[in-house]
Amino acid sequence: MGTVTESPYRLAWRVTEPLHSLVYFVPETFERFAKLGLSPMDGYFASRGAAFGVVGPEIVAATFYNFNPARVARALPAAWAKASPEQLLQARLEAADAALTRGLGADVLAGPEMAEAAALARTAAEAATRLPHGRPLFAVHAALPWPEAPHLVLFHAQMLLREFRGDGHVAALLANGVSGLDAIVMHAASGEIDGRFLRATRGWSREQWAEAEDDLRRSGLYGDDGLTGAGVALRAHIEERTDAVAEVAYRAIGEQGCLRLASLTRPLSRTIVKAGLLNPAALVERKAR
Repeated sequence: MGTVTESPYRLAWRVTEPLHSLVYFVPETFERFAKLGLSPMDGYFASRGAAFGVVGPEIVAATFYNFNPARVARALPAAWAKASPEQLLQARLEAADAALTRGLGADVLAGPEMAEAAALARTAAEAATRLPHGRPLFAVHAALPWPEAPHLVLFHAQMLLREFRGDGHVAALLANGVSGLDAIVMHAASGEIDGRFLRATRGWSREQWAEAEDDLRRSGLYGDDGLTGAGVALRAHIEERTDAVAEVAYRAIGEQGCLRLASLTRPLSRTIVKAGLLNPAALVERKAR
């Protein structure tokens, strides 16, 4: 967000994030889900929730936060009849391996910069594992085994740091009375992301979305031109609180380590984005088929 002054800690997370989040959008993932008999969205809920084990929709809807619980319930627990949590976790890791190899090339994955970036990110992620309290989605992912290849270590570390940050973000939203649906309506109103993508992938109806807009309008956070000044300020405050509680993990590598991590991963993430491996439209297009 432009209203947030970016610290080295936030920079390290933001610049490195594409190297993990690509796994939710690449065909390598969808193909592996299809082999297990799952659609892209059902596979998403099952693979990201697989760290919990065989669970129903309640814990996944609660920890994912901004998805319609009814949509989650269409995926779980039915997915477990088609694939085990272990199979889905393996499918996600294999998809990340294949996509990163395709996007960056074997020479880059085997290079010293990748190894250095992986080591820095792992140090931060392992520091986070000492602070699982109040972070359920992070905690269950932190119990997963580490892969060996440097690019997969980087992927895994960024996954942990993403979930660590995400659980803190949910806490900040809750503390400020912002529901999951409110959060994505406000995100769309900021102009940073297409609201149609958020509504389609999160499973909310047009009516539910409109009701949330009306509620935010009555609260003085939303107007005819999008977010009001109060809405912009609230989002900035929540993001600042999210940064503050995520920062503790990155202190293990310090500001200079964060700047170094960002400098190492920036060209990698740019390559991934330019290659089209981080295209949200791909998920919506697959959903529509």
